[in-house]
Amino acid sequence: MTSADQRLDHLRGPVPPVPHNARTIAALTTNPACSRRAVMDAAGIDKRRVAARVGFPPPYGQSPFAITRTRAFEAQVKANGCAELLRMLREVLGLSIPEVAYIDLEEAGGNASPEIRHALARQKLNAADAEGTLFDHPLLRLPVGGRQVYLEPDLIAFRYEGTFYIIEIKSFAVIDGQADGGKVAAAAVQSAVYVVALRRLLADLGQDPERVSHEVVLVNPENFANHAVATKVDVRRQLTVLDRQLARMKRIDTLLAPLDDDLTFDLVPDRDGSPTRPESELRDALQHITARYSPDCLAMCELSYFCRDEAHGTTHALGRSVSEELGSVERIDTALALASGRLAPSVEQHEAAGVLRAALRLRNECFGLPA
Repeated sequence: MTSADQRLDHLRGPVPPVPHNARTIAALTTNPACSRRAVMDAAGIDKRRVAARVGFPPPYGQSPFAITRTRAFEAQVKANGCAELLRMLREVLGLSIPEVAYIDLEEAGGNASPEIRHALARQKLNAADAEGTLFDHPLLRLPVGGRQVYLEPDLIAFRYEGTFYIIEIKSFAVIDGQADGGKVAAAAVQSAVYVVALRRLLADLGQDPERVSHEVVLVNPENFANHAVATKVDVRRQLTVLDRQLARMKRIDTLLAPLDDDLTFDLVPDRDGSPTRPESELRDALQHITARYSPDCLAMCELSYFCRDEAHGTTHALGRSVSEELGSVERIDTALALASGRLAPSVEQHEAAGVLRAALRLRNECFGLPA
């Protein structure tokens, strides 16, 4: 075990790690400047329990009912040798599929370890032209922040005439031909994560990564029935963003270097599993790792409400576009002072001060106030 692995285990405490998935990687790449999330996700820390312990439990999460519904819908789509799925693929991709070979990669001969499952996926996908058409739950791997992360996808990799298509099964409904835009966007980013991971696997095997299509297939229930419908989604834009953000993410060992050796997020549970770690002590531990809060975090990070409270009064709490426009102006009170002329700008603040003064002048004109 490497030193970084030992540090991450110490940060987490003596509990099993929470594994990465496509959602966590999508969230990391959306806000790559947040060291706090990068370190805690790398360590597999349960951010939901930490947030609850410091008094900011996230007011959302997938309910047991939603999880059950998703599993039931996935089972329906895959029933009878994926007959329903194949019908939709023929329609949405315009393909003729006379014969199908189905390979389940969820476990390897009773061994469900990530290393063995990933090795099996490599083997079967490498021989795809001879052995299979449908690959269910291939375990993929992706380097994130300098560490290899296993992805536990709920997808099928479908190969037809040398091209792989990612198929993502989601339980949110398509009603009258329309689906929730936010959910579709999130599904597109998650599917793009799988495209990137599968392309890297093929590249490692010496194959052309472009064999993985930039078009993914989303499968959803239609209207208010259990009837499934498939839709093609082009994820080229998401792939460009993911590649760029993954490349710029700091390595985890670089983020760990300045942290105290005794820093930990261990909740110290009692015999019944309830946390006993003092709230103030855990808050102090969180503040040892720099966060980069933005309003986007509220939709994708369990610690976002704690970080929002912590970021009160900062310009990046107003959103990425505002913080980028203001550059080195970190505090709202500083921005207001520069706008009104009560504070002389430094060399780094000169351009931002001009923007702020112009914005204040326009505001005053709109409200009929003196300049």
